[in-house]
Amino acid sequence: MPSPIIEIKNVKIQLGGDWVHKDINLTVNRGEIMAIVGGSGSGKTTLLREMLMLQKPDAGSIRIFDQEITTASPKTQALIQRRWGVLFQQSALFSSLTLLENTAFPLIEHSNLDKKMIRELAALKIAMTGLPVDSSNKYPAELSGGMQKRAALARAIILDPELIFLDEPTAGLDPGSAGGLDELILDLQSTMGLTVVIITHDLDTLWHVTDRVAFLGEGKVLCVDAMAQLVKNPHPLIQEFFSGPRGRTAETIYQ
Repeated sequence: MPSPIIEIKNVKIQLGGDWVHKDINLTVNRGEIMAIVGGSGSGKTTLLREMLMLQKPDAGSIRIFDQEITTASPKTQALIQRRWGVLFQQSALFSSLTLLENTAFPLIEHSNLDKKMIRELAALKIAMTGLPVDSSNKYPAELSGGMQKRAALARAIILDPELIFLDEPTAGLDPGSAGGLDELILDLQSTMGLTVVIITHDLDTLWHVTDRVAFLGEGKVLCVDAMAQLVKNPHPLIQEFFSGPRGRTAETIYQ
């Protein structure tokens, strides 16, 4: 049996007087690529914020790396956070820092390595994401959208994490750039032994990249399954989500 890296049990949260999560239960196994999907307002972003310790649920348990994060001390939380990487939806690169400086930033904050070693490690991670060497000295505004995503991914893996969270990694990219990023995610997952949690609406990513997909709706996880089985689930919300023209086209391509 694969060992869990994330265990979420009976999580509840109320925002603005409405229950966003009524009873969330989800397990992410070590080494898998898990996507979290659902309609607008289903609580995907809230769940991601809860896992990242940016928002505390009203009730329930979230264990990551076998640590209960909802009651962890600030010191324990900091140690846990160093074991994961995050790619935010808008990349969240520092506009005043070069690509190399952006990538190196977590090492500067969380290690005692000398400047030469930090630069070498940052350059290595940039190369691993397929960015050209001459991009290292460019600023985010000088990079294309696809390059910004790869830069943010380089920063997310700079500390050699066991787990990475990707928030809409292909949003706003043209099909070619999105496809290239999907391949990069698969390559990094394989070479680094990563566990990957993705929030995405991209049907190509769901079909091509994931091992399992968790569908959120009605304040809970309605189903967790591989895409080939998930699209056949009869629940009305799941059928509505995947039964449009784009959904049917993607299913035809990947089935």
